[in-house]
Amino acid sequence: MQQIPQSIDEVQSTLSETGYVCGRALATVVFLSLKLGRPLFLEGEAGVGKTEIAKALAKCLGRRLIRLQCYEGLDASSAVYEWNFPAQMIAIRTAEAQGSADRDILNHELFGPDFLIERPLLQAMRPDANGAPILLIDELDRTDEPFEAFLLEALSDFQVTIPEIGTIEAPEPPIVILTSNRTREVHDALKRRCLYHWVDYPQFDREVEILNARAPEVAENLSREIVAFVQSLRTEDIFKKPGVAETIDWAKCLLALDVVNLSPEVISDTLGAILKYQDDIQKIQGGEAKRILDEVKKSLDAA
Repeated sequence: MQQIPQSIDEVQSTLSETGYVCGRALATVVFLSLKLGRPLFLEGEAGVGKTEIAKALAKCLGRRLIRLQCYEGLDASSAVYEWNFPAQMIAIRTAEAQGSADRDILNHELFGPDFLIERPLLQAMRPDANGAPILLIDELDRTDEPFEAFLLEALSDFQVTIPEIGTIEAPEPPIVILTSNRTREVHDALKRRCLYHWVDYPQFDREVEILNARAPEVAENLSREIVAFVQSLRTEDIFKKPGVAETIDWAKCLLALDVVNLSPEVISDTLGAILKYQDDIQKIQGGEAKRILDEVKKSLDAA
């Protein structure tokens, strides 16, 4: 287990050791979250590195990463615990066959730890030899308001109640990171419990630095062309702008194809690595790709 970073600079340097490159503003809010024990709420477009920062923190701090992937219809029971019904049924039938089906004893055993399936929120409340785990509540905006209300209570007290067992309280609060792609607004009451940061697309030099850290095998001139092209794409009228994750994926695809420089033909062949909607791909293929590439190369030559 690593010690919590003691300064903003240490947060940046520690995260960079895992390949996560972040600016000072993000490093500051991460440092404050760790220092004050406050949940960190990260909003931004998909693919800008919100989820990755939780993974990077878990790696550099030597903590367990527990991920609650949110989805429409997620409820408290699915996020906290479930009972192992098939195992309970087998236990009931076995007890009946052996003639030892004492109702009170059986109820006590059936709703005990042996039949409890722990889900992410309950797992995060458990003690860990490596220190409090990182609890990633990913894409919170996919859930609904009732789950937000439940989460508000759970994060306020860092405890959950199982009717058959009782209240389970975390001996040490987990390090909580919540993310949202802002497909809808998350309630203010939950945001007020957290430190907030909007994770934006990085500037050119920062994105080149990120790409160099995550795909160091890519040549410098190709990295600059890739980043400049992706950043130009983000200014186009397309349905889904590519994130940093797509920049890295595209670079690795081009590396696998032994590409040395971007060309309109290579771009058209590999657009599926950065654009995920057919309408966007059709719009950029061919003449548009050549136009954007010509502008990119002209701007890079002038720099």
